[in-house]
Amino acid sequence: MEVDCVPFKETGYFSRLICDYLGQREELKPFFNRFPLPENFEGQIKEKQENYPKVHRAILVASLKEQYSGFEATEATLGNIASLADTNTFTVVTGHQLNLFTGPLYFLYKIVSAINLAKKLKERHPNHHFVPVYWMATEDHDFDEINYFNLHGKKIQWNRKASGAVGRLSTEGLDVLFDTLTAELGQTGKAEELKDLFRKAYLEHDNLAKATRFLANALFGDQGLVIVDGDDAALKKLLVPFAEKDIFEHAPFHKVTETIDALSSISSDYTIQVNPREINYFYLKDGLRERIVEKKGDFYIVDTPIKFTPDELRKELGQYPERFSPNVIARPLYQEVILPNLCYIGGGGELAYWLELKPYFEDMGITFPILLLRNSALLVKEKQYKKAQKLGVKVSHLFLKQPSLINKKIREISNIDIDFSPQKKLLEEQFQLMYQLAEQTDKSFLGAVKAQEVKQKKGLDTLEKRLLQAQKRKLKDHVVRLTDLQNELFPNRSLQERQLNFSEMYLEMGDSLIPTLLDALDPFRDGFLVLKS
Repeated sequence: MEVDCVPFKETGYFSRLICDYLGQREELKPFFNRFPLPENFEGQIKEKQENYPKVHRAILVASLKEQYSGFEATEATLGNIASLADTNTFTVVTGHQLNLFTGPLYFLYKIVSAINLAKKLKERHPNHHFVPVYWMATEDHDFDEINYFNLHGKKIQWNRKASGAVGRLSTEGLDVLFDTLTAELGQTGKAEELKDLFRKAYLEHDNLAKATRFLANALFGDQGLVIVDGDDAALKKLLVPFAEKDIFEHAPFHKVTETIDALSSISSDYTIQVNPREINYFYLKDGLRERIVEKKGDFYIVDTPIKFTPDELRKELGQYPERFSPNVIARPLYQEVILPNLCYIGGGGELAYWLELKPYFEDMGITFPILLLRNSALLVKEKQYKKAQKLGVKVSHLFLKQPSLINKKIREISNIDIDFSPQKKLLEEQFQLMYQLAEQTDKSFLGAVKAQEVKQKKGLDTLEKRLLQAQKRKLKDHVVRLTDLQNELFPNRSLQERQLNFSEMYLEMGDSLIPTLLDALDPFRDGFLVLKS
């Protein structure tokens, strides 16, 4: 597979904050620990080794063995779980929601990035062991975000009432959706493989967490991927002292708020991804995940009659830590408390909120991980690549917004010059002379001169647009073929990886899809990858 690369900044799909982070802007250095360069992991290893309690390893291994009981884990995965008891073993983590049938295509890219990073670290540090981890967001409760995936431009959706943590949701009723999927996939050999995978994952497991574990294990178990479910009483017991500081002292609220203010002062273009709450925990039971709030010294569970005094809530936390679910601010800390982790791998939005958290981690005494932007890729079929060549357009140009792409191409292929920039420059020079004349005669005419300049520039803009439209009509066939190609590669005028499900690519590539990604994606390569199959 041929690999090309487009700088992230040039794609137009990454925020100013992430582009500045990737450019290692000096003012952002206080907000991350170490930049994700191969040579920086040695220092991260030493820091984590010093600060990660050995007793946590035993608890982690025991919990993972329990989570995998009843599953046919691969030898590679079981070996990685056992290795976590060793002080020379570390993790690299990515996380994702429990989207139905993996959801968007980038689910694969996240996990491949983690697997490949673990391999590269092993090459550089042969005396250590590195375990790729997929953290399942089993405690999320926004069902509408995960209950569908797209296939052939159609939304395959699981319709049901749901409440509480999605990982605990029963898979009952997914047989109906399986029938819809079966009809859409068709009858090819690759289609039958996908049907069998869906059937075994969702129709043979009784909740969404187990189904997702089976699915991720089926796709990546041979690579030794370890899947972690944070909805675990033994693991949450390790979180209790940190949850107390959050609930009773509001420590993260103050620290993260300060950090957000500091980030905002660097640039008004930085979009704040998440805001902390005074209490960053939910109360969790079957069918219930609601915020904990404090009112007049007591604690209430939102939209329920449940109430605790401070002493009662401390007792509840100590006896039933599994009933306390961290939100998006507290979950990263939970992850780093229980795992010997070096690096978190995520998309641009995820890294943006991680950049809000470093002082909070320091206040809690927890090592802040290296933050690595996951690989992004555009998969281009040979036929599509040839279309681009025939149209005389680079694949990198297809990242442009469609109106800009069309205008750019029309200007290139038009037999007349539809760029009035020289005329506008000449006009400005002429009006400079008129401004000077008005200054020397009667300054009250300056306003009239300015109005005339604006009017004539507007006239040129209008004429330029009308000529472009005329050329678009004249070159309609070229425009149609160009937009058709872009719409194929950027469905719904969005990134392919955010719209397509992996099944669509699997129908094309079969079981060579994941090996191809493992070969092509390099976690240390800077840029959006274009993979020509």
